[in-house]
Amino acid sequence: MAGIIFCDATELYNMLNQHTKYSRLTEPIYLYLVDVRSKYQYDESHVITAKRAKTDAVGNYLMPQDVELECVKYCVVYDGHTKSLDTEGPAVQYAKLLEVVSRQPIQILNGGYEHFSACYPFFRTQKIFYMPQELDDFEPYPVEIFPAKLYLGDFKQASNKQVQKDLKIKAYLNLCHEKEIIFTEENNILILHIPSSEDTNLFSHFPMICRYLDEQLDKGSVLVISTLGISRCCTAVIAYLIHSQKIALKDAWAHVQKCKTTMRPHRDFVQQLSKWEETVLKNKITDISDPYY
Repeated sequence: MAGIIFCDATELYNMLNQHTKYSRLTEPIYLYLVDVRSKYQYDESHVITAKRAKTDAVGNYLMPQDVELECVKYCVVYDGHTKSLDTEGPAVQYAKLLEVVSRQPIQILNGGYEHFSACYPFFRTQKIFYMPQELDDFEPYPVEIFPAKLYLGDFKQASNKQVQKDLKIKAYLNLCHEKEIIFTEENNILILHIPSSEDTNLFSHFPMICRYLDEQLDKGSVLVISTLGISRCCTAVIAYLIHSQKIALKDAWAHVQKCKTTMRPHRDFVQQLSKWEETVLKNKITDISDPYY
């Protein structure tokens, strides 16, 4: 058995928003999200794509028949408000049933539906069935680096007024090559544009990027973007984590990669990040000769 672990609200939010060309929610063995609340509560609202756990006539949970659970990458279970794995609540009971066959740890949503829906009310729905085309058309949100504060995404997401409204974005760091127009609902939203490409020496901009993020994160939520959202913006966020958290490049890298699994900083940017690690921490800790980087 693979065990049972907690999943924080940010982690589930980021799972829901992973994408390549299409949302990863289109993959049948990517995420199995299960709601173990009452039918009334589920019908009233639940997290998008969540399925309700089935029970028999006397209320015992049944093993799901609509998914190859042993192949699923992420299996997340939630009830109303579970905050402890030691409490024998509905989420824990169902997770124990699933862990018998799962190869991956069964994850229980920390704080349950109440906490998640309070953090991300725009991910609540009454929709039960999704056609493949609907999942293909699902538009992921920027991933969350710091809860309700720092986000990372692409230009398309930055241009989406609904994303801006839902995430309460107050400032942007735009690393696109051209100074594309980001349409905002509010006139007081600040946009810092640093024209860049894969050939840009971002190291020289790291001090300004860190000052800007320090200042703006004190005021509200910030979205860092590049054209595709996989290289330049990831590099900037990793540099900021090294600066703000005083952590090694390898640890900042791991955190961003957990949030954005498709991140691919250009090799030159990795070398610049290594130099930045040494500048900030006064020590070269991370071995970037490792192919992992």
